[in-house]
Amino acid sequence: MLLYTLSTTNALELGSNKQPLDIKTFHSLSRIGTPLVSPNQQLALFTTSYYSEEANKNAAYISCLNITTGNITQLTDSSPGTIASNPLWFDDQTIGYLQKGALYRQSLNQSEPIIVFQPPVPISNVAFRKEQNLLTFVASVHPNCSLEESAIKRVQAAKKPDTAMVFDNLWARHWNEWMTMEKPSVFSARLQQDKDQNWKLSQMTNYAELLPSSPDPLTRWSIEDYTVSPSGEHLAFITRQPSENMTWSTNVDVYLTTTFNPHPRLLTGRVSGAASAPVFSWDGTKLAWLQMETPGYESDINRIYVYTLSTRETIAIAYDWGLSPHAISWARDNKSLLAVVGKQGRNIVVRIGLDGKRRELTSTGSTTAIRAVNNQTALTVYSQTDISPDLHMLDLQRLTTKQLTQINRKALENVHLSKAEDFWFTGARGDRVHGWILRPYNFDRRQKYPLALMIHGGPQQASSQGFSFSQWNPNMYASAGFVTVQINFHGSQGYGQNFTNSIRHKWGDYPYEDLMRGLDYVTSRLKFVDTQRMVALGGSFGGYMVNWINGHTQRFRALVSHDGKFSTISGFYGTDELWFPEWDLGKPWDPNGRAILEENNPERFASSFKTPTLFIQGEHDFRIPATESLGAWSMLRHRGIPSRLVYFPDEDHWINHGGNSIRWYTEVLDWITKWTNTTAPYKIR
Repeated sequence: MLLYTLSTTNALELGSNKQPLDIKTFHSLSRIGTPLVSPNQQLALFTTSYYSEEANKNAAYISCLNITTGNITQLTDSSPGTIASNPLWFDDQTIGYLQKGALYRQSLNQSEPIIVFQPPVPISNVAFRKEQNLLTFVASVHPNCSLEESAIKRVQAAKKPDTAMVFDNLWARHWNEWMTMEKPSVFSARLQQDKDQNWKLSQMTNYAELLPSSPDPLTRWSIEDYTVSPSGEHLAFITRQPSENMTWSTNVDVYLTTTFNPHPRLLTGRVSGAASAPVFSWDGTKLAWLQMETPGYESDINRIYVYTLSTRETIAIAYDWGLSPHAISWARDNKSLLAVVGKQGRNIVVRIGLDGKRRELTSTGSTTAIRAVNNQTALTVYSQTDISPDLHMLDLQRLTTKQLTQINRKALENVHLSKAEDFWFTGARGDRVHGWILRPYNFDRRQKYPLALMIHGGPQQASSQGFSFSQWNPNMYASAGFVTVQINFHGSQGYGQNFTNSIRHKWGDYPYEDLMRGLDYVTSRLKFVDTQRMVALGGSFGGYMVNWINGHTQRFRALVSHDGKFSTISGFYGTDELWFPEWDLGKPWDPNGRAILEENNPERFASSFKTPTLFIQGEHDFRIPATESLGAWSMLRHRGIPSRLVYFPDEDHWINHGGNSIRWYTEVLDWITKWTNTTAPYKIR
């Protein structure tokens, strides 16, 4: 059944007089942060960060946007190695930021910045509320210790005669770190000047210490995400209740407290799913957050809960909405929320009233952040596959947008970026499945091109129409000469929760069928695709699927698996968040769970692996431990199948360092061009 016809009429893509997006240019691009609107709604702060290959250092600096005039003033140093982060407003004319471990205060007239707080341990997520002179921040401390006492204990721990770490309860490690006695918590204190005009903090409140004590200090309360009401009178935070087996529970709760006489009160005692993203209304009368309701399921639909402080009542709005928002903020009317939600491969903005009525404010591209300026407008960070992220002004009534920044104009003015075209086809279960395709650099339909199938992770995520700075920017492969295809297979988000839920127990089933059917659809209609020169690559679940593909088809000339699971059995026992594989597949010691895990186990088909594969792995990836990539690579090498292992001893599930990212792209593009006999339009090595 033909659901959507891919265009085959373009003879030549415009842009042949421009350069491809090469590795060097890509890693020189700047990234823009979420805007922070001033109290008087006239200005906005934002960060710009970049990586200097020459200096092999990162940089981040803060700028101020005049919302009315559009003028932008850089406020801090932008030299490589200088990092200014966490911008905040002390008042309409004075900003704050973190730099070299200290909190600075600086006037907008760019007078010399002064240090107002030099903490003895690192702090983050700093906020200030002028009405209460309230400073709040997150810091990791030892049990029952002040910041100063914790700093001393850190030094003492480094002098221990042994390095043993002893665990009796789960977690032992999470994401990229082993658990230690230091746990993050939110702190508050009054920030004021003394008679000598020196800045001083009052006695601090550690909100984690106000919660019931935990018998095991290694798994005690941990607070990293919080919000403060505009007046500073109330604070809300989310935290996971300590238990002996925290790796099995997704229960994350919301607590609310006053800041002047704090006594945290649980707001989510009747629901056992994960809460996230709490945010106060502008008038401070309401608190909204995202709430999952299914225990143990980390990709459950996010409901929007709203709590009214005066009545202590909680309601769920737009409960019948089939989509799952991943960010919310309040509109200035205090009667509606602005939600960012994935829909059919786009991240759009939807306005949702407290009565549940919804209005889509955008329909294309990818919005990654939105902050209301006034009743009429909001600032967004917006991009498309061929447009790098910038600040835009969204008119909330007329639904028009205006671009306010062009942070990569010079870097990209002579660079060709391919547009993403979407297509639909009939996939597994007879469902409509969506995909994206990008044509290669200097495209000529009379020529034949290799194809790169990019497989997203999750699996409950989606490939979107946005610009990515990660290892999975589709234009990096189109610029190397490949027709680039992305398919949002069953399990992807943005196509209704039933579509997302359908992947349970079916990791190797529906996604693989969707990918193969989508590939058949593309290659049968686009005659410029050379079906003898195709590659597939993916990370995380995408890496798992690459391993699954290797045991089920030989239609690809080469494969790339980044941090991909090779064995669902060993992968279960070695991962950090056990609720994830337990929900999606099952427990290996349970007969039914074992059968499902084996049914979806790439390692079970190891004897059928025949395709040359590049494996990439970070040592500090505790989600997919290094033994998964090492095991699959060892098997292929032992069987004489061409393969390579690229190992990063200092990376985790992602590639975070700019130099490592350059090496990553060099290895990957070299591998896929080599095995497809492709000459890239620029020199890769």
